[in-house]
Amino acid sequence: MRVTGVDAFQRGKAMRDHTKLKVFVEADDLTLAVYRTTSIFPKAEMFGLTSQIRRAAVSVCSNIVEGCARRTEADYMRFMEIAFGSAREMEYQISLSSRLGYIPETEQAELADRCNKISRMLGSLLSSFERKPRADV
Repeated sequence: MRVTGVDAFQRGKAMRDHTKLKVFVEADDLTLAVYRTTSIFPKAEMFGLTSQIRRAAVSVCSNIVEGCARRTEADYMRFMEIAFGSAREMEYQISLSSRLGYIPETEQAELADRCNKISRMLGSLLSSFERKPRADV
């Protein structure tokens, strides 16, 4: 019998499958969109805003993946919090890019909405763990 989910954390065996988390799928799709969008940024931004926004996008996905690979719920939560912070960071960088004229307003609005959605999803995920009664208390 395969152990998954909460049982996996309790038994310390199998880990969560990040590909089954809707928030990961959304973040991964957004990362691809960010790479496409930033490919037209000025060359002068290659090591500035282009790099920062791409790193924030990849960080969201990477931290979700790493969190899912952790054995303890506390570690899982910590990586989801980091992913949440990176999503908020990316939202700001998208706004800044638009104000600098690098992203058309309509595209900025779509990317910002997607960032906001991912932030809400991660926030809900974190809240669901905070509401759970803890066995060690």
